[in-house]
Amino acid sequence: MFRNSIILFVLVFSFVCVSCDSNRVYDEYKSVPNKWNKDSIISFKINPPDSLNHYNLFVNLRNTNDYKYSNLFLIVEMVFPHGKTITDTLEYKMADPTGKLLGTGLTDIKENKLWYKEHIIFNESGPYMVNIQHAMRENGKVNGVVDLEGITDVGFRIERTDKK
Repeated sequence: MFRNSIILFVLVFSFVCVSCDSNRVYDEYKSVPNKWNKDSIISFKINPPDSLNHYNLFVNLRNTNDYKYSNLFLIVEMVFPHGKTITDTLEYKMADPTGKLLGTGLTDIKENKLWYKEHIIFNESGPYMVNIQHAMRENGKVNGVVDLEGITDVGFRIERTDKK
């Protein structure tokens, strides 16, 4: 009986925490197998919510202590419904100066919500594609890191803004 009460409390608490996220419009993660290969592209198909409101876009990452770099370079490509493509090379800070990984989480898995674009209006009808791949290189080396360790999940998130 006591165990069932605890399970029910945890389920209700989890539901309340998730449902309180009223700005969330789209939020999806995809798992990365053991290592993230430099040629592996993680794609998200997005049906835009509307063409009237502004939205903030984020790349979400989950990483473990196996991530050994202080930063992260990503190539993020947004493909519009009518064929236009915007490609950005982005750099994110992943650790503080002491080497401690940034992000939230009490375990050795940290979650990072990284800005991609702000106040975006989806003014084309039809599905958008967002493609994400890593572009990591070690200092002094020409060739990129082939298999990036420590990234467990890559996500994409769209949030409403208050701006109209």
